[in-house]
Amino acid sequence: MKMTRCLILSLALLSIDATFALAATKLTIGHSTINPRVAPLWIAQEKGFFQKYGIDATLVFVRNTPLMIAAMKAGTIPIAYGGGSGILGASVTESDLRVLATFTGRMTNNVVARPAIKAAKDLRGKKLGIQGIGGTNWMAALLWLENLGLDLKRDNIILQGTGEQVVRAQALESGSVDAAVIDMAFSKKLEQRGFNVIGDALKTDIPFTGVDIVTTKGFMNDQSPLIENMIKALMESMAYLVAPKNQGAVVELIMKKLRIKDTLTAEEGYHDAVRTMARKPYPAVEGMRNVQRLLKSQNPRIGDVNVEDLVDSRYIKRLDESGFFERIYGK
Repeated sequence: MKMTRCLILSLALLSIDATFALAATKLTIGHSTINPRVAPLWIAQEKGFFQKYGIDATLVFVRNTPLMIAAMKAGTIPIAYGGGSGILGASVTESDLRVLATFTGRMTNNVVARPAIKAAKDLRGKKLGIQGIGGTNWMAALLWLENLGLDLKRDNIILQGTGEQVVRAQALESGSVDAAVIDMAFSKKLEQRGFNVIGDALKTDIPFTGVDIVTTKGFMNDQSPLIENMIKALMESMAYLVAPKNQGAVVELIMKKLRIKDTLTAEEGYHDAVRTMARKPYPAVEGMRNVQRLLKSQNPRIGDVNVEDLVDSRYIKRLDESGFFERIYGK
């Protein structure tokens, strides 16, 4: 009789495990950049936080923000990690996209120039390396030029798409571009090699929207519980990221994902992420307004967009009011 009960219990546990396995929902999440602030996404997958919330996640790198938005409109990528600034341009013809959370609401890229360029005025007539036209890094470049008192046309500055983070740094080192808009983590190493940081994000406060969670109204209507679970998984990843005891593991993960062997760059990236990423990532409305102000000079119709209509803070607000953030960071 005792053996029979044990057998029944074992079968029940197997049945529960199988049910959870079957219940795991497949979800494709796109990201259009590769830098240390993508770490919460990587941690959620590598450390099992997605699985904890019943999500079988596939992470897809998309070359730039416009391609990401196109994939979201087509329904092939329902969730974007990043690209919040890009929806302003898209919102002129497409009103279905929404920013649900913002992990960084300020500028996190620096302008780094080759040794011969000492000041902002020396960028006139030069090539400035960016990821690609129309994306978040492109907008960061335009905001930096404005902040530095420069103008693309007047000062004959050429924006040259060179690729993602590591490739941009290599283009600067090889002389393919005269300067580049580069993540803070990569700036330190270049500065040590004699390159000059013309625009330092730590020494200024430029409202921006860089690392966001973006989806469509349609996906929110169809998969709201899934979205909430995904955000919970990412927030647990953030709690893991900022816990000092996990620094070594996170640095190793950053090195693996960036495909670098340079511990210093990875450690700089880790500290920058801890320093700049929001613990309660409410959508950065101020950052979006700053991007809107910049873009409406190129497309006046963007000025007519109501930024508040492009954000939906219901998930972050619900988690905040439930005490979820205190529970995970309290650990």
